Amino acid sequence: MPTYIARRLVQALLILLGVSIITFVLLYFLPADPARMVAGRTASKAQVELVRMQLGLDLPVWEQYGRYLWNLLQGDLGRSYLQRTEVTTLIGARLPASLLLMLGAITCELLIGVTLGAMAGLRRGSAADQTLMVAALVFVSTPQFVTALTLLYIFAYWLGWFPIGGYGQFTHLVLPSITLGLLGGGWYARVTRSSVIEVLRQDFIRTARAKGLDRWRIVSVHILPNAALPVIAMIGIDVGYFMSSIVIVESVFGWPGIGQLTWQAIQQIDIPIIMGVTLVSACAYVLGNLLADLVSPLIDPRIKLR
Repeated sequence: MPTYIARRLVQALLILLGVSIITFVLLYFLPADPARMVAGRTASKAQVELVRMQLGLDLPVWEQYGRYLWNLLQGDLGRSYLQRTEVTTLIGARLPASLLLMLGAITCELLIGVTLGAMAGLRRGSAADQTLMVAALVFVSTPQFVTALTLLYIFAYWLGWFPIGGYGQFTHLVLPSITLGLLGGGWYARVTRSSVIEVLRQDFIRTARAKGLDRWRIVSVHILPNAALPVIAMIGIDVGYFMSSIVIVESVFGWPGIGQLTWQAIQQIDIPIIMGVTLVSACAYVLGNLLADLVSPLIDPRIKLR
């Protein structure tokens, strides 16, 4: 196990290095001019060039990246061009909200997706199976803003059960989590159904039935744990996704997460923030997949990490 973790950490560092290089080069060759954005539209050419020199944007790309990498090794993600604040501070202020929404969304995804998928898989070919899979397809196909606005109208505006937006209380978390849970739950339902059907074909399930075990015990002890591995892998991916790729949901509900910070930085071509959020998201993806790999042997002892 320690050898496996050490090897994965080395791979993670190489992945993060590759992500930083690709992102930095792409941002360098953007047709937009960050110096012009910082200086303002009415700034003269001389003023723009002065800003470019102050930001170090006049240097060759390899020298700019070398400086960035050196600062990164010291824990410095740089300073926002426009907000004049350390990127670490900006991300740190948004991180608790993003982590909270991620936890709520994954919980809703699992409750919705695993429940529907298990029910459909255990009733394969029935009317219930077809109905549940149609529902899952609707969840997956519906745009985020449609689901978010529908839930807001019904449960916040019409019924008044939840606040329309904001952050700070549990009630603020419910509707955004359900919105993301419905969207992701459709994928979880389809994956869980396929996994359950595959497990049902295994010999040990027929053996358990031949021994006379009751249906609930077969499902809870033999089917669901063995069907959980693909779901765990999806959770590892979602950890990174929810860190920065839910801008629409955050905007609709006024949720102060990293997604909104990313969108604002892209609009303003604030390269240090874009780089910082990209690296944080990449770290979340890597960490999520590592945790999923470490949990898998606990569910299925046949899996060996080497």
